[in-house]
Amino acid sequence: MPSKVIEVRGHIIDSLILPRILDEILNHEGTFEVLDVGIGQRRTDPSCARIRVIAPDEEHLDEILAASRDHGAEVAGEGPVQLAQAPRDGVFPEGFYVTTSYPTEVHLDDQWVPLQPSRMDCGIRVDREARRAEPVKFAQVRAGDWIVVGQQGIHVNPPARGRERSVFEFMSSEVSSEKPKRAIIREVADEMRRVREAGQKILLVGGPALVHTGAVPAVVATIEAGYVDRLFAGNALAVHDIENALYGTSLGVNLERALAAEEGHENHMRAINRIREAGGIREAVEAGVLQSGIMHACVRHGVEFVLAGSIRDDGPLPDVITDVVEAQQRMMALTEGLGIALMAGTALHSIATGNLLPSTTRIVAVDINPSVITKMADRGSFQTVGLVTDVGLFFEELLTHLQAEGGD
Repeated sequence: MPSKVIEVRGHIIDSLILPRILDEILNHEGTFEVLDVGIGQRRTDPSCARIRVIAPDEEHLDEILAASRDHGAEVAGEGPVQLAQAPRDGVFPEGFYVTTSYPTEVHLDDQWVPLQPSRMDCGIRVDREARRAEPVKFAQVRAGDWIVVGQQGIHVNPPARGRERSVFEFMSSEVSSEKPKRAIIREVADEMRRVREAGQKILLVGGPALVHTGAVPAVVATIEAGYVDRLFAGNALAVHDIENALYGTSLGVNLERALAAEEGHENHMRAINRIREAGGIREAVEAGVLQSGIMHACVRHGVEFVLAGSIRDDGPLPDVITDVVEAQQRMMALTEGLGIALMAGTALHSIATGNLLPSTTRIVAVDINPSVITKMADRGSFQTVGLVTDVGLFFEELLTHLQAEGGD
């Protein structure tokens, strides 16, 4: 029966990487022989293991090796990465390698070259002369590009368990509304301070629920305190935020009295018209048409935003990018340098953004719908913390902790 020797190193014991690899072998109808294991003596010491993988046939062996690579394993004595040219624009060569969100390296000629940035569901384009490897989506592929094919010469570095216990490690293993939310939000606030002090960026991914639940004042205060650098949203968040700023309603409901306003169903259309007449959100702020709200705060405090459109949009606002490929590329450009992403009250934007982020970016997912949190938590237990709660209450509590000890 065909076999290969694989090697894995790092914090493979406490991060459960080694047992996961052994599970992958068994799940793909293989067997294994542990040839050697070296366990680090201290918490900071890496461990290593050499394992002979035995499979019933070459097809199963390839499946095992591919699954093991996602956990950081390498085939012993393997050669450099294999390349093939893209046959035409927007098309990868047959057998192209598909990336994960984990930090990845490719063995190019005589050295390991890091994939920059890390991004899932992409191919890898290589520039030999520049010694560069980058993830590319279909729309970025050009005929003749050299693309990584097969599994050879790829090294994936899965996230290891932190040396210190954190809310991202401890609380993301299950999705439940019965969690100590105040304690979790306090740790999220602490993480946001650490990110800002490290010079990294904070991303807010928001849906119209931020407006409907009355979270606008807390979100605006968070922006004013310098804890939001970038905003990803759709037409709906901006429209209802502007509707609230101009008419005091959201979807026609007066947010102060929680009652439907007379002819309030027209207000979001009137809000769109006001902004279109001004020429855009920034122009409306500068002209004094828009004087409050989340979008006003973004303009005033230099928060870069991407509003990605959909077929459901009314209007849309002039700032909305209606070409989804263009919107995705703009979002990808703004994921550079992110330390943490807050995803609140939007299923589709949260999942879409999560697919663009490397595993090194912390994610805080907040939604009243547990299924949204489950989808985000599936990205990895060391990256995501999920809270099933009202987003309005979340931001009020978050602001309290940001303004407390060490806050603004």
